[in-house]
Amino acid sequence: IEEPTEEVDENPLPKFIIIGQPNAGKSTLLNALTGQERTIVSDIPGTTRDTIHTHYNQFGKEFILIDTAGLRKKKNVHEDLEFYSVIRAVRAMDDVDVCMIVIDAEKGVTSQDVSIFSLAARKGKGIVLLINKWDTVEKETNTARDYEKAIHHKIAPFTDVPMVFISAKDKVRIFQAMEKALEVYDNRQRKIQTSKLNDIMLKEIQHYPPPMTRGHSVKIKFVQQLHTTVPSFAFYCNYPDAIKAPYKNFLENKLRSHFNFNGVPIRLFFRDK
Repeated sequence: IEEPTEEVDENPLPKFIIIGQPNAGKSTLLNALTGQERTIVSDIPGTTRDTIHTHYNQFGKEFILIDTAGLRKKKNVHEDLEFYSVIRAVRAMDDVDVCMIVIDAEKGVTSQDVSIFSLAARKGKGIVLLINKWDTVEKETNTARDYEKAIHHKIAPFTDVPMVFISAKDKVRIFQAMEKALEVYDNRQRKIQTSKLNDIMLKEIQHYPPPMTRGHSVKIKFVQQLHTTVPSFAFYCNYPDAIKAPYKNFLENKLRSHFNFNGVPIRLFFRDK
C-alpha cells in the first residue's frame, strides 16, 4: 500500500455525502434535513439525477451535504444519464470526509450496499450507516440488535462503524444521524500525541508480542501517527515484513479500543527501525 501524503483542502467545512442504492431514501433524507425540496422524489429508481451540494448551517452545525443519484449495478444501467449518475456518485465520494450510507431496511443489506461500504472504506472515508424506513419493519425485542449483528457479519472485518435506525419520511432520528456524522468527522481528524501512543501501544505489544520469524524475535520499538488525512500509524521494528494480518488486526483493535476511531478506517505501516 502506498503511504498517503498530506492533503490540503481549500474549503475547511466538513463534507458529508448521502449515498446508497436508488430509492433507499437519500433525497427524502436531504429534504427532511434542509426543509427544502431540492430533488425530485418519486418511486422511480434514479429520479434524483445529479449530485447536489447543500450548505447546511442550522442549530450551530455547519457542513456541506452532497446528495447523489443512487448507485446501481452496472448491468442494470441502460441510459447514459443513469450511467453518468453512477460515475458521478463514485467520483463525488473522493471529495468528502464522511459517507452516510443509506440502506433500505425493507430490503436488508444487499451485495450492492456492501460494495458501496467497501469502496468508502478503501478510499479511507468516515462511514455512518443509516438504516432507513425503519418505521416499516416489524419490531420484536431484539430487532435492532439482530439487524446490527447481521450487518456486522456482512461488512466484517471493519465493523467499528456507527448505525442509526431512521425514518427519513417521518423525520425520526435524522438529526441524530447528523450528530453521528459530525462525531465520525472528528474521529477522522484525531491526532494522538506520540508519547501517549507509545506509552499505551508498547505496553500492549509487550503483553502480547508479535510471533517469531525464522527463530528471531520481532521487536516493535516505536510507534507514530503519520501526517495524513486518513489516520495512519507507522510501527518501527526489526522485521517489518514478518508482521502478518492477524497481528495487524490485533494492533488495529488495540488502537480502536484506546482511542476513538469509530466509523473511520485506519491504516498501519511497518518500517525498519
